[in-house]
Amino acid sequence: MTSERKSLGGRVAIVTGSGRNIGRAIAHALAGEGANIVLNGHRDKAALDAVAEELRALGVEVMVRLVDVGDAQAVAQMVDDVVGQFGRVDIAVSNVSVRLRQAFLDISLDDWKRVLDTNLNAAFYMARAVLPHMKQQGWGRIVHISGNDGFRPIPFRAHNVTCKAATFALSKAIALEFGEFGVTANTVAPGLTETVRDEAHYPNFRVEHEKRRQQIPVRRMGRPEDIAESVRFLCSDRAGYITGQIMHVNGGEHMF
Repeated sequence: MTSERKSLGGRVAIVTGSGRNIGRAIAHALAGEGANIVLNGHRDKAALDAVAEELRALGVEVMVRLVDVGDAQAVAQMVDDVVGQFGRVDIAVSNVSVRLRQAFLDISLDDWKRVLDTNLNAAFYMARAVLPHMKQQGWGRIVHISGNDGFRPIPFRAHNVTCKAATFALSKAIALEFGEFGVTANTVAPGLTETVRDEAHYPNFRVEHEKRRQQIPVRRMGRPEDIAESVRFLCSDRAGYITGQIMHVNGGEHMF
């Protein structure tokens, strides 16, 4: 095992939405660099426990927390628990989202609040809880997983695209205010990515995605590991001069 492979040895990373798909891949990537991992989900503890066993086999410590990250108090308590156990928190990756498909005039106030709580407010709550510790340490990495639909809106997702665009701005605001303390904040915007989905909610996604895949310059869908590699880099010391940026990982489907 090379020293570079363990470049995050001793660091502690919180990864929300890490029971499957992109979040799981990110947790693996950071654990592979030696970081101790805090896995978070809202409902499926069995999935989190399975990922925890995979990561412990890599020789890192793992904490599992079933927490609704749309609840500010619950997020603050989770971070307190992390610092209580590990004595620090170095990396926070906000990766949760809910995608409702609704015509604008069909979006209820409850729907609007639900999407904002999950897709935007959760990132704010996490940053608000971890930043005092990062500032004191003089080192920290905040990464928000968003999407390029904040630049290129898609129909019937007004609440979702609003959150995506706002997340970009949140990263920039944090980067500007906390850069002098050794803290960076960036956004990763995945393109079309092969993930496990509930086909009852996405009945036509395979047909639609095949059409899109043929238009992607690299001629394939992204893999969760493609996104995780970007996060791995942004969380490293090698990316210490990168902050307030949006890293687009989309195979060239959209070029910004």
